[in-house]
Amino acid sequence: MASTVYTFTLSGVEGNVVEVETDVLIGTPSVSIVGLGDKAIKEARERLEAAIMHANYHFPLQRVIFNLAPSDMKKTGTHFDLAMAIGLLLRTNQIKAKQIKQTGFIGELSLNSSIRPVSGILPMAMKAKEENITKLIVAKENVKESKLVKGIDVYGCNTLTEVISLLNNDSPPTIDDSLDLVDSQSSDTSLDFQDVKGQEWLINFITIAAAGGHNFLMIGPPGCGKSMIAKRIPTILPSLSEEESLEVMKIYSVANLLKNSNRMMTERPFRAPHHNASTNSIIGGGPFAKPGEISLAHHGVLFLDELGEFSRKTLDSLRQPLEDKTVTISRVWGTHTYPANFMLVGAMNPCPCGFFGQNRCKCTDYEIFKYRQKLSGPILDRMDIQKYVGMVDFFENKTKGKSSSELRKIVEQARKIQQERYKNIPLINCNAQLTPSLIQTFCQLDKESKNLLRQAAKRYYYSGRAIHKFIKVARTIADIEGEENIRISHIRKSLQSRDMEKEDQTFIGGKI
Repeated sequence: MASTVYTFTLSGVEGNVVEVETDVLIGTPSVSIVGLGDKAIKEARERLEAAIMHANYHFPLQRVIFNLAPSDMKKTGTHFDLAMAIGLLLRTNQIKAKQIKQTGFIGELSLNSSIRPVSGILPMAMKAKEENITKLIVAKENVKESKLVKGIDVYGCNTLTEVISLLNNDSPPTIDDSLDLVDSQSSDTSLDFQDVKGQEWLINFITIAAAGGHNFLMIGPPGCGKSMIAKRIPTILPSLSEEESLEVMKIYSVANLLKNSNRMMTERPFRAPHHNASTNSIIGGGPFAKPGEISLAHHGVLFLDELGEFSRKTLDSLRQPLEDKTVTISRVWGTHTYPANFMLVGAMNPCPCGFFGQNRCKCTDYEIFKYRQKLSGPILDRMDIQKYVGMVDFFENKTKGKSSSELRKIVEQARKIQQERYKNIPLINCNAQLTPSLIQTFCQLDKESKNLLRQAAKRYYYSGRAIHKFIKVARTIADIEGEENIRISHIRKSLQSRDMEKEDQTFIGGKI
C-alpha cells in the first residue's frame, strides 16, 4: 500500500497542500516522479538516493513511483525532497511514524542528507494551520519564519537523520524560540522632512497623499527636491497592522527577499526601481510568474524616479493594477494573481534637459512633445495629485518646516478616522480605495460644492475618474481637519491638486 506524506506548493502567494504518494513496485530499478512537477522536482531522484544512502538507510533497487497530488496542479521548487524521502522510507518499512497525517514536511535535501532552507515558507505555514496540520518540520533556518504563524508546532532539523529521530518520538531538536514579533526591519532614521527647505505647499499635499493613500506626481527641474521629498514619504506613513504585515511578508517570502524572517514587518515597503527596469520586473513575470515591484510595494510606496525615462509600455502596464489593486500574470506554468495595492509616487522633469521655461532650455518643441508623450492620458488620469515643483533659493530660505514625526501624527490621525469609517467594508482601508458606490455613500457633497466641481469639470474637461479623485482627495482633506462632512473649502483645495490640467492643458498631448 502506498504511503502518503504531506507537503505544500505555492500558487502566487497562496499555499496549497500536496499529498506525496509513494509506492515501490517489482520491476527494473527506476525512479518516476509524476504530478506536473518542474525540472527541479524531476532532478530530486538523484538527491533522494544519495541523501538516503548517506543517512545509512537502504534505497530500494526496484521501481519507485512518487505521485504529487493533486496531479492537475503544476508544482515548482525543491522543497518536496524531504517529503518524498520520508514517504519512501515509510513505504519500505525502514521507519515508522505516528500522527503522520498531522505533519507537514518542507525542505531540500543535499547529497549528504542535510536539509537546506527554501523560500516561500510563510504562506505554506499559513496553509498548514488552515488545513489543521499541527506539526511542521523544516530546515532550522526556516524555523523562525514559520513560527510567525501561531497555532502550529514547528521543528527545525539539520539532517534527514534528525527528522527520523523526531518522528520516532525521540527528544526533538533544540529550537531557538527567541522571536521578535514587534520590532521591524530598521528604517533609515537619517531621513526627515525637516531637512527639506521651502516647498511647504508641496509637503502639505504630500501629507494629504500619505493620509489618504493617493497617487502623487511631481514635475520640476533637476535639483528642486523631488527625489529628496519622495524618499521621505515612508517616514510619515503609519505602521503596518498585523494583518497587513503578514500580507506583505507572504510576498517577500515567495520572492525570497525576507531578510529578517524572525520579525514582523512594521515599516511599509518602499520600492524605487531604476527607469531601465523591464516590464516583467515591474509588473511581475518570468518563467514561473514571480511577483514584481508593484507587488513588493503592496501596502507601501512605489517610487518611479525619472518617470519620463521609463518606456511607455511599462508605464501603461500599470493602468490595470492601479485600478484593480491586483495583477494577474499568466505563464506556461500557470496563472497567478498577486496583490498590488500600492501608492504610486512619480517624479519627472518637464522636458528632456529639465529646464523647460528657462533661458537655458535648448529642447525643441518636438523633443518636448515626444518626452511628455511617454505619459499617456490614462496614466495621468490615475494620478490623484499632480504638482509642479519650483526651485528654492538655497541661501535665502533658512526656515525649517515640520518634522516627519509631526507630519506622521497628522497622517495617523486621518488614517484612524478612515479605518473606523470603513471597518465593516472588506479591502477598504483608506480613501484612495473607495469605489464609485462607496463615494456616493461616504462622500456626500452639498449643492455649493457640486456646482464648483461641475464648473471645474466643464472648463478643464475632467473625466469621471478625475472627478471621483477630486472628491476622494477632498474627503482626505476633511479627515485631516477633523470634519465629518466635505465642505466647499475642501473641494477648493482639492481642485488645486492637479496643476497640469489648469496650467498646462497641452501636457496630455496637445500642441506645445
